[in-house]
Amino acid sequence: MSDAIKNFANQFGYKPTIENSKNLKKYKKYILSGMGGSHLSADLARIYDPSLPLVIRSDYGLPEMLAHEHKDSLFIANSYSGNTEEVIDALNQALKEKIPSAVIAVGGKLIAIAQKNNLPYIQIPNTGIQPRSALGFNLNALFKIMGREDALEDCYKLAKVLKPNTLETKGKLIAQKIKNKIPVIYSSRANKAIAYNWKIKLNETGKIPAFYNVLPELNHNEMTGFSAGGGPAFGGDEKIKSLNKLFHFIILKDKSDHKKIQKRMDMLAKLYKKRGLKTEMLELAGKNKLEKIFTSLVIADWTAVHIAKHYGLESEQVPMVEEFKRLIK
Repeated sequence: MSDAIKNFANQFGYKPTIENSKNLKKYKKYILSGMGGSHLSADLARIYDPSLPLVIRSDYGLPEMLAHEHKDSLFIANSYSGNTEEVIDALNQALKEKIPSAVIAVGGKLIAIAQKNNLPYIQIPNTGIQPRSALGFNLNALFKIMGREDALEDCYKLAKVLKPNTLETKGKLIAQKIKNKIPVIYSSRANKAIAYNWKIKLNETGKIPAFYNVLPELNHNEMTGFSAGGGPAFGGDEKIKSLNKLFHFIILKDKSDHKKIQKRMDMLAKLYKKRGLKTEMLELAGKNKLEKIFTSLVIADWTAVHIAKHYGLESEQVPMVEEFKRLIK
C-alpha cells in the first residue's frame, strides 16, 4: 500500500486513449455508474468543476430520467476490475434502452462488452493496485471521455507538483491522535467528496469504523447527539459521557468555503471541545482545487496506513468485501 501512495502522483501523468473513438460524440449530460472506488474520482471531479453536467449512480440500473434526457446523455460504465455486478447491470440496461454508452475499466466483462458492441472505451493501466488507489487513472480517463482537455492539462500539472513522500509525517501524526478512537470527518457540503474519501480510506485501508458529515446540515441535527456526552453540565451523566471518549473529529477547513461555513466550523469546534470531544481543524492546502483535493487525500492515505499498522492489520486487501461477493453469487 505504501508503494501505491508513493507513486500516486504519477497517475496524473497518464494520457488515456479512447478505443472506438469514432463512436464518441459530444453530449450535454453524462451519467456515470460506479461502485466503491470506481465512482470516487467522479465525485471529486464535481469539486473541481461544480458545473459539470454529471449524474453519478451507485446502484443497480439507471437513474430515473426523462426519455429525452437519456437521448442527450452519455452513459459511462466505470468499474476498475470491469466485473462489478451493479455496473454491468446498469450498462446492460443502457444498451437495451439504446442509450449511448462508454466504458472505463482495467479489463474484465465491461471491456469485453465494449468490444463486442463497438462502444468507446478506455482501458486504464493494470498496476495491481486497489480501486481506491486508482483515483488519478480514473479521473484522467473520465475527463478524456467527457472531452475536457482543459481539465486533463490541470491533471498533468498535478503530476509534477504533488509530492506524496513529503506528506507521510503529517498522516502519521494524525494516526497517532486517532488511535483507539472512531474518527468522524466533517467538511463543507462543497467538499463532501473529500470527507467521504477520508472515511473510505480509513474503512478500507485502516480497517476501522469511520464516519463523515457536512456543514451546515450537521448543525441542525448530528451535533446534538454529542451534547449530553459532555456530562452533567450539559444534561448528561457519566454513563453517556463515556460515549464521547470514543470519537475524534477532524474538520476539513477550506479558505474557499463560504465565510459563514468557516465560522460554523470554528464555533462547532469550540462547542465540541467544551464538551470534552477531541476535535481538530485540518486546513486544505494547495494553490488550486486539484492540489487541495489530492494533498488532503494523500494525507488520508498515510493516516490510514499508519492506523492499520497500529492495530497490526494488513492495509491493502479487503477480505470482507471479497467474502461478501462470494456470498451473494
